[in-house]
Amino acid sequence: MVLWLTGLSGAGKSTIAQAVHALAKPRMPGLVLIDGDVIRALFGAGLGYKEADRYQQIGRIQRLAGMLSGQDIRVIVAALYCHPDLMAWNRANLPGYFEVYVDAPLDLVRQRDVKGLYARALAGETSDVVGVDIPWHAPQAPDLVIDTANETPAQSARRLMQAVPWLAELVSTGGRNDG
Repeated sequence: MVLWLTGLSGAGKSTIAQAVHALAKPRMPGLVLIDGDVIRALFGAGLGYKEADRYQQIGRIQRLAGMLSGQDIRVIVAALYCHPDLMAWNRANLPGYFEVYVDAPLDLVRQRDVKGLYARALAGETSDVVGVDIPWHAPQAPDLVIDTANETPAQSARRLMQAVPWLAELVSTGGRNDG
């Protein structure tokens, strides 16, 4: 089963995914978190940030998530780039796929600018930033929308866990997973 969180840089997808993982992992040992930034670092500097490179990066994550879920490992993915073709592939090929749009207005993520991406892009110091010079394709039919402008990461994580069937089991049993 694959839980896929997507949203602009700075929307909160990694923070929420990490919170869900931390809450669920002690009771669900077969749970893996795949973060797009971590995968990029793991595979080295072979890919840039152009749109074609981002497409390839998501392909790597899709194949890894599919391989893990094929071994009965539950997977949480936090990844930025969200092209409609890629999300359609996820629905068709990833078992138990549940898509979450971590929504935050562009003004808010520019304000947060955790990595300094937006400031550098707007100053002309860098390019290939999703939401600036690479189009952002918001998910067309996510299973859940999380509005991080109006929820804390903890609130978002709890709501997400209640919405995802295999995580809701943990919430409804008070954290016990008896098998």
